[in-house]
Formats: sequence, C-alpha cells, structure tokens
Amino acid sequence: MASNAEETIPPAEAVVAPETATSSSSDAACDDGPADHFSKMTLDERFTLVRSIGEECIQEDELRNLLDKKKDPVAYDGFEPSGRMHIAQGVMKAINVNKLTKAGCIFKFWIADWFAQLNNKMGGDLKKIRTVGQYMIEIWKAVGMNMDRVQFLWASDEINARSQEYWPLVMDIARQNNLTRIKRCCQIMGRNEEDELTAAQIFYPCMQCADIFFLKADICQLGSDQRKVNMLAREYCKGKLKPIILSHRMLPGLLEGQEKMSKSMSESAIFMEDEESDVKTKIRKAFCPPLITKGNPCFEYTVYVVLPYCNEFVVERKEENGGKKTYTTAEELEADYTSGALHPSDLKPALTKALNRILEPVREHFRTNPQAKDLLKKVKVKLR
Repeated sequence: MASNAEETIPPAEAVVAPETATSSSSDAACDDGPADHFSKMTLDERFTLVRSIGEECIQEDELRNLLDKKKDPVAYDGFEPSGRMHIAQGVMKAINVNKLTKAGCIFKFWIADWFAQLNNKMGGDLKKIRTVGQYMIEIWKAVGMNMDRVQFLWASDEINARSQEYWPLVMDIARQNNLTRIKRCCQIMGRNEEDELTAAQIFYPCMQCADIFFLKADICQLGSDQRKVNMLAREYCKGKLKPIILSHRMLPGLLEGQEKMSKSMSESAIFMEDEESDVKTKIRKAFCPPLITKGNPCFEYTVYVVLPYCNEFVVERKEENGGKKTYTTAEELEADYTSGALHPSDLKPALTKALNRILEPVREHFRTNPQAKDLLKKVKVKLR
C-alpha cells in the first residue's frame, strides 16, 4: 500500500528554500534571530550552550563526555506532519537546533510520515502528510534556522532504503518489552494508556525507539512529553553507549489550565502563519495572572521564545507607569513581574509586538515566494 501511495507523493527535493533564511536579522527588535554560525568554543562553553536547551538532561556527565570526545555528535528530533505549526514547534525548535549546531552537533530531523499515518493524522493520507511536512520545513527556513549542519530525513524513504536494518531492530525492541511497558509510552502520540489503541499505535513506540539507533543519534532532543520512549531506548541499550536525553520544556496553552498548546483549539496557541491581528487577539485574551509566573503562558512565551530569539524584551510604557525598560535576562524579568513592577497590561502589548516581529519574516515568505505560497495554499486545502 505504501509503495502505491508514494508514486504520487511529492519528492523531498520539492522543498523551497526562501530567498533569505535569516530575514529576521533586519528587524531592530530581534537583531540576529536565532541563527548563528559554527565557531570554536571551549568545552565548558559548548556544554553550557547545549545544556541550556533542556529542562532535563539524562545524564549531564555523559553529555560533557560526548562533547569532549566525539567530533560531530548527532542530535535528533522527529515530528509528525500533522497540521499547523505552533510557535513552540517553530521558533523554539529553531532556537534549540541553532544552539546545537553552533556547539558542533549535526542535527537530524526525522520527518515521521509513516508515523503520522500510523497515528491516523491527516486521515492516514500519505500524500497529504508529505505536503504538510514540506510546509513545516519551509517555516523553519523562513524563521531563521541555520541549515548548514541540519539534515531532513523522510522516514518512509530511509526505512525503505535500509529495511533490512530497520525492521529487525524494531522487532527486537518489541520482543524484549511487554505490552504494559509499551503502552506506558503512548503519551508520545498524544494518547493515554487507557485509550483504545489500534495495533498500529501499539507498534509506534517500538518504531520510535528504533529510530534513535537507526539514525545513530547521540542526543535525543525532544520535548519532555517524549521522555518515556527515550528512557525505553536507554533501557534497551543495557551495557552499550546510551543516548543522552535532552528534553526541552513544553509551553502551556494560552488558556487557563492548559499544560500544552493544542492544534485543535486555535485560541490556545500562536501559529506560525497567524496574522498580526490574530496574535493581538489571542494574547489579549490569554491567561496572565499578575505576580505569578508558574503556569503563566504570557510570561513563559516571553522567557522561552522572545528572550532567546531576540536577546532582549522591550516594554514601552508612559513615564508615570515606569517608562521604557529593556530586559535581557529571565531573572530580571521574573523579579519585576513577581514584585508587581511589571503588570500584565504592560507585558501583553510588549509580547504581542515581539511575537509579530518574529513571525513577520514567515508571513512575508509565504506571501511573496510563489512556490511557498502555492505550498501553503495546498496545506490549507488539505486541513479543511
């Protein structure tokens, strides 16, 4: 069935490179964007840069040793092409990838088209899934991801090319784990252990675990919601070199009580192709309790998206309300917010302005590049 579908799937080469991958560099609010060039650094500098990505690192001593001993360590993340891209997947991933490549890593993106099909995304239509995957790559290029040391690998292509290597590995992982252990990993698909799962969805964690070894990844740089399958990979290794887990933070949704953004609820997330008016409306309505930073999406978007991308966060107020202030560290921002010196009514307009400046190069690219514009049109049709 897969081979028949692939005859009509657009090839990976159809991905369009934007005219400039660092268009954000001209924006005064975000001088350099996230992109940077590889440069020689001390081991401590490289370790600090890479470690700054992860909310959790298993294990830090292994990470330091890897950076010290291995030339061009491989980091990887996988993504299902399954619909619109929100700002955490777009901007945060660009920031993290650029930090890793700056520190000397090669980053492999595993475009999990077969996995999206197994998880019944886009109705299981592989042609639609492939188109959405190309659209997502376009966004990363437009937002300023440095592509010098980045590889995009389509799962269906790579597995077909090396099937004799891949499937025995998947079967061995499945053989060595019971059903209960595999079902505990179902969070990686956005499912719960109690959900009624298809046989394909039971197989999914075994395949994702195998991906790590198939890609020869040294670092698993995925979200914290993927932790369980990454731990499964470390358990499977036994005495061998274990992959290092570097889990980034999951940003909350914009609405109160949402632990993560939801693609199915447009008001819960900022999407990479949102118009200025969309961003303004969503941030205006977003949950933003005064004095509280934990679980505050507006504060977290500022700390984890704006500050690392722009290297600063500018708040403009009337002099009687504190005047203009530029923040360059999360600690400084948190101190003012928790003390009341920075109020939600000041934070929200500044956040809206910063986010729109970050997203404008993406909007411009899809407006002005004919091939990219056509790709976005196809994606919107497929998402209806």
